[in-house]
Formats: sequence, C-alpha cells, structure tokens
Amino acid sequence: MTDVLVGLGSNLGDKQENLRRAVECLTAAGADASAGTPSAAPARLLAVSSLYRTAPVGVLDQDWFFNAAIRVETALSPRRFLQTALAIERRLGRVRSVRNGPRLIDIDILLWDDLVLEMPGLVIPHPRLHQRLFALEPLAEIAAGLRHPLLGRTMSELRADLSAAGGVRRERGPEWAAAKTGD
Repeated sequence: MTDVLVGLGSNLGDKQENLRRAVECLTAAGADASAGTPSAAPARLLAVSSLYRTAPVGVLDQDWFFNAAIRVETALSPRRFLQTALAIERRLGRVRSVRNGPRLIDIDILLWDDLVLEMPGLVIPHPRLHQRLFALEPLAEIAAGLRHPLLGRTMSELRADLSAAGGVRRERGPEWAAAKTGD
C-alpha cells in the first residue's frame, strides 16, 4: 500500500458537496468506475484537511474555489489511480474545456510517497505544487513535515514561501467531508 496526497477543487455548483462526493467516490467500494466491474475501494482515507476558499489562478474571471487535500492509502499504480480519478471526475460531471477555467470537480495527485515520475499525462510530484498556495495550504495542514521529493523542503516551508500572496481562507474544519450539503 502506498500513501498518496490528493488535491481537490471545485468552483461550480455546491462546491463542498462536489468535494465530499469526490472523497466518497475515491474511498467507497465499487467506486472504480473505469474498470466496469465491482471493485474494492480505490483508496482508504487516512486524513482530510480543512476546507479552504481560494482565489482562482490563471483565469481570474470566475468564482472562487473550495479546495482541500486528502491523504489516502492505495494499492493501485499511479497510472491506475489517475485513470480512476479521471473517471470519478467525469461521473461527477466534470467537462474539460478551458485550462484553469471553472470546474465542478478537480482531483489531482500531488504526491505519491517519495516517488518522482514523469510519463505522458502524469507527473509526480505535481509539477506546479510548490507554486500553488491553494494546494499547499490544505496539504501543509495534513502533512506539514512531509518533504517534496525534488525540492527537499517540507510542505510547511513551501507554504510559508507563498503565504504572503494571500487569497486563501479557511472555511470549515475537516468535518466538511462527512457533512452532506445538497440533496
């Protein structure tokens, strides 16, 4: 089993519920929609960050995001985990149109233990992690002392480098992941 740190984001619809459903899909038995057959849960939830309200990056003319990070344990390979995450995004209604544009759900592999991997469509650690406060703030909350495998710096140190930039506000504690808001 491997520890994986995953970033979650949404700025359309019921943002908190979108994130909660993504966590549920990643950690529920039978959730591996890409396989087409019943399966064990793609991952076991180990930790959930608080929920953060964050300013958009890239395309600024859009609603603010809700972002969070989760730590999961999985037996899947990085490629298979990515395929599962993309299938969950599609099932939850994500349509990819504008890069950095509005999205119902975004599931990103940020770190995979201390793995460094570069292959078509998948780069671990996430190539822009150290530049994104919206990912580092929740990540530092659940993995403060974890070191970036390429930069050798902790998540807390990387977050501190960007904290003056602002644009991130804690909305709720980790209990958000268990609280349904829609229906």
